[in-house]
Amino acid sequence: MQLVINTRGAYLKKEKNCFLVKNDDKTFEVSADKVDSILITTAATITTDAIEFAVENNIDIVFLNHFGDPYGRVWHSKLGSTTLIRRRQLEAEATIVGFNLARGWIAQKIENQLDFLKDLKKNRPDDYDILAPNIAKIGQLKEDILSMKGSLNEKRGSIMGTEGMASLTYFEALNSIMPETWKFNGRSRDPAQDAFNCLLNYGYGVLYSQVEKACIIAGLDPYMGFLHTDNYNKKSFVFDLIEIFRIHIDRTVINLFSKKQVHEGLFDKIPGGLYMNKDGKAVLITAVNETLDKDIDYNGRNVKIRNTIQMECHSIANSLIK
Repeated sequence: MQLVINTRGAYLKKEKNCFLVKNDDKTFEVSADKVDSILITTAATITTDAIEFAVENNIDIVFLNHFGDPYGRVWHSKLGSTTLIRRRQLEAEATIVGFNLARGWIAQKIENQLDFLKDLKKNRPDDYDILAPNIAKIGQLKEDILSMKGSLNEKRGSIMGTEGMASLTYFEALNSIMPETWKFNGRSRDPAQDAFNCLLNYGYGVLYSQVEKACIIAGLDPYMGFLHTDNYNKKSFVFDLIEIFRIHIDRTVINLFSKKQVHEGLFDKIPGGLYMNKDGKAVLITAVNETLDKDIDYNGRNVKIRNTIQMECHSIANSLIK
């Protein structure tokens, strides 16, 4: 499970073989055996004993800002695996191996978007005429991606441009089925301009921390990207790999609107947009964790969604050194 600290002034310390959490409302203990990670989303106090205890048990501590972006984490200093994986990762970017991996991630992302829109079309017959043209357009863009050949240096711009067109069409389709009150005008970030983007951005932030952790454990370098190019302190590989998992956040957010669990009380206004307050974070993070704990078919096995992230990273690492 993910232990979430989202109450301002909360206090986290070690108590025997447990984490003890105190806040204004209650005090409770959680066994370290049940915790995979600790997510801190607000001003809180954590003792050095608790930090050491988490490190000893391979539990990472992730800190998120108001917008859901991870701004820091505590993790042990050991490499997740052999350095050879990182050497091969660096070499792959300039070969057909890197091109095929990067193209495959974007193709998978678009396929995930198509599957979601097809599910919506099936369950919303009144929206068939709205969704069908978007599905057809995105399907063609997926074929365009799969037909690309060459190297990353030659095709990086084409891959990213095609992915951008697919995402634009995809979010236009999602907006078309939203209730009038919650419609949005494209993607917006830091700050979000509307409730949909506010939820989506924060959910992506939670997912981002999961992908980064999986990269580290598998021995992949989070900074050594294929599609997203090098930049100072930019975890480019995490940005590459998160693409194939974004769909889980998309489905979660749309489901919250469908179940009428979203209301204005979950958000606070700030200059230029919105951010989620304590109640909003509680609703979203609970829903995201429920999604990540669902079983799906992964290579013929029933696997929790959160575990597929780690398995995918191990698969990539193994493919680089096979």
